[in-house]
Amino acid sequence: MTAILAFISFCNINCTSSLRKNSYTIGFSQCTGLDLWRRTMLDEMKTELSLHPGVDFVYADAHGNSETQIAQVSAMLDKLDLLIISPNEAEPLTGVVEEAYRRGIPVIVIDRKTKSSLYTAYIGADNYEIGKLAAKYLGTISKGQINLIEVLGLPGSSPASERDRGFTDGIKKFPNIQIKARLQGNWVKQDAEKKLIKLRPELKNINAVFAHNDDMALGSEAVFKELYPGKKITIIGVDACPGEGGGMQMVYDRSIAASLVYPTLGKEAILTAFQILNNEPFSKVNILQSLVIDTSNVRLMKMQTNKINSQQNDIIKQQGLLAEQQLIYKSQQTVLNIIVTTLVLAIISGGLAFYFLVENRKINRHLALKNEEIIRKGEQLVEMSAKVEAATEARLNFFTNVTHEFRTPLTLMISPLQDMLKNEKAVEVIGNSLKMVNKNAYRLLRLVNQLIDYRKLEIDKTTIQASENNIIAFCREIIDSFRLHAKKSKIQLYLVPSEKDIQVWFDVHLLDKVFFNLISNAIKFIPDAGIVKLYLRRDHGQVYIDVQDNGVGMTQEEAALVFDQFYQADNHPRVGSGIGLALTKEIVGRHHGNITVTTKKWEGTTFTITLPLGDAHLKESEKTYFKNEWPDMDEQSNSCLMDNEMFSFTETPAFTQTPNEFSILIIEDNQDLLNYLNQKFSEHFDVYTANNGNDALIQAYEKVPDLILTDVVLPGLSGKTITEQLKTDLRTSHIPVIMLTAQSSNDQKISGLESLADIYVSKPFQFDYLLAAVNNLIRNRKILKEHFTSDLPIPVKSGISRSIDKKFVNDFSGIVEKNISNENFSVDDICRSIGISRIQLYRKVKALLGYTVNDYLLDRRLKKAVYLLNNENLPVSEIAYMVGFSSANYFSTSFKAKYGCPPTEFKNLNKVV
Repeated sequence: MTAILAFISFCNINCTSSLRKNSYTIGFSQCTGLDLWRRTMLDEMKTELSLHPGVDFVYADAHGNSETQIAQVSAMLDKLDLLIISPNEAEPLTGVVEEAYRRGIPVIVIDRKTKSSLYTAYIGADNYEIGKLAAKYLGTISKGQINLIEVLGLPGSSPASERDRGFTDGIKKFPNIQIKARLQGNWVKQDAEKKLIKLRPELKNINAVFAHNDDMALGSEAVFKELYPGKKITIIGVDACPGEGGGMQMVYDRSIAASLVYPTLGKEAILTAFQILNNEPFSKVNILQSLVIDTSNVRLMKMQTNKINSQQNDIIKQQGLLAEQQLIYKSQQTVLNIIVTTLVLAIISGGLAFYFLVENRKINRHLALKNEEIIRKGEQLVEMSAKVEAATEARLNFFTNVTHEFRTPLTLMISPLQDMLKNEKAVEVIGNSLKMVNKNAYRLLRLVNQLIDYRKLEIDKTTIQASENNIIAFCREIIDSFRLHAKKSKIQLYLVPSEKDIQVWFDVHLLDKVFFNLISNAIKFIPDAGIVKLYLRRDHGQVYIDVQDNGVGMTQEEAALVFDQFYQADNHPRVGSGIGLALTKEIVGRHHGNITVTTKKWEGTTFTITLPLGDAHLKESEKTYFKNEWPDMDEQSNSCLMDNEMFSFTETPAFTQTPNEFSILIIEDNQDLLNYLNQKFSEHFDVYTANNGNDALIQAYEKVPDLILTDVVLPGLSGKTITEQLKTDLRTSHIPVIMLTAQSSNDQKISGLESLADIYVSKPFQFDYLLAAVNNLIRNRKILKEHFTSDLPIPVKSGISRSIDKKFVNDFSGIVEKNISNENFSVDDICRSIGISRIQLYRKVKALLGYTVNDYLLDRRLKKAVYLLNNENLPVSEIAYMVGFSSANYFSTSFKAKYGCPPTEFKNLNKVV
């Protein structure tokens, strides 16, 4: 008995020591516990700690005060095995963190870094990448101009500075995003609201907000909802906490547009703490990934979060059961210690203790498996969200548009120059050719200059150099430089100032581009005998300049997009680069002004520029006190107006022309290139022209040309759409198509050929090459005709390149062969059998076979007769009826006309044709 009692006492002692061996004290210093994100962090820590019984957890909340947090940490250092700290501010908390580290206490810094690297581990998200991710998301979902306010966190905190730096770097890829103001919201909703209300005059032009946390984002939404109800504002926050009042719920309720997940870090902090305390491998720097939650994935995220919460509730319940089991275990231990003298009770107590210990381990293993499942599902959720984001991401194709603009002018310069070098009668064409080269050289120069200016302003962030000048005199000189061209076009120009002298601070080398662009656009889009007026007036510390015309105007949809990069209105045949008005808006904005447009379709357009008077709005770096010379107005006006010049090529009068054997349809929206190709191809073909896809399709069906030459990018139907429709239509499937385009990449060429085009020619091109390609296609078509019309009894079926043409020829020849003995068989019978009109049948047969329908029918009957004469011993009269002739005399006459002798003589001579 004594031995048994000694053994039980030994077991009790070992059990007690085993429980105490892994007991630690972990302290957590929180900068503030007021917001939902930090409360969620604390809950995660407590949940994870519940899996490690026997650990003392000391929590201190500094309520956002750095001095309080320093005092709290200093007070708890003596009793801690490990410190977890979320610094309120980076620099003030550096000292106390270094002190703990030097005293040998492991320190885990979470969320915010200190100014020193003296800590054991850091756990947080990459705030710089979060800022860049917010910029990328905003730039991706937005197509127009974005005027944005950035609501920052607490000054001096590392998340605020890093998110701001990441966002600033991120929007450099999106020139349509401009940060109009930055304000400190101090991570608090009320502070953000107060700061925004102070900016009330500037909020009317704001259409986006990036707040550094969801509370400030919700405050921003409340301010805009109060001040501008109904206005669409894109608001992005950070945290995306689940639960009521969290960022995820805000996105779900559409209070804000999106929120970036900022991991709450609590679980990771406890896991890292035990790795350190148990001398297990750990990473010093642990950066958790983020993702964007918006309306495309918030429902999925809520479902996953609810499922995770449900599993966590199960864990809590099981922890409760575990606590009960532990209480029972302790009570049994007490009973065992009290009734140590009874061997039976001791054995029972030992058995119970062992049983509960096994159950305890089972529960822990079960909980560990559930935690692993939660982690795995979280990783799957992140992966799914990344795929959704990648699938919905839109990319702007800047260089393709610019290349398309560059290549057409290059074509128009290169081709005429080559023509002049080869043409002995250059004197007759040198005038128009040189004008065309000159015009497109100016056009290319203006486009290059605009791109350079735009790059300097939008990307290189070049500042203006403003000086004080009389803006009325400045505008008068610009108006005068346009008068000669306006007079030629019978356009009246008026300058209408409210006074003689209005002194304004502006950059003379930038603001002139604004007026040149607006006036040249006005002249471009008004008919002859139109009016352009420039009004100037001052009012309430600002000067207003109205550029008004009575031209074609715009729809409200076009007006809303007119300042977007590379937007081109569809109301005029002469197109530009689409960068002029975007550059204009940028220049006016750099002068701290504003530009708006008022227009009505077919009634005219007015652009209104507003510039502030005085120089209080300008920084010192934006001012110069040296009077800059005004730029050469005449040279710039010539450059602007040269693009409006239209050249006509002299056409040979119709009565002097002889009809050509072949015809060609040219489809091109650039009028100069269309005129040039018309003139060049008219020397060899009958030419039809069209400048849009819809008209081209109608002409193709009406004229049925021998070849079609089309651009890819056209108003209305595109060149690829036209080609696909023509090649799949029985009436026009035989017509060869050449695609002429500035889209020259391999993928674009493959796409063009997949639309059933025969040849894909890139701009710039040599006309001789284009002419050779046209002649080659037509020559191949003639060979195909000869193939179909050979003397074989039935046309060969294997040499037809187009399946629809092959089917037509097979169907047509089959119908003829089937009815060759029917003397009443006619063209109308063929039309009904194939299902096309009489005129389309004639055109199709003529194009593919080179015969009229009646000639082909007669030819097939005579060839069948030759076959029967050579291979069958039948009377001539019977053969005549077998091949569909109503009389033997008509058969004999037709046969002799083709083969030079009557059928009887042909049979006797056994003549083979």
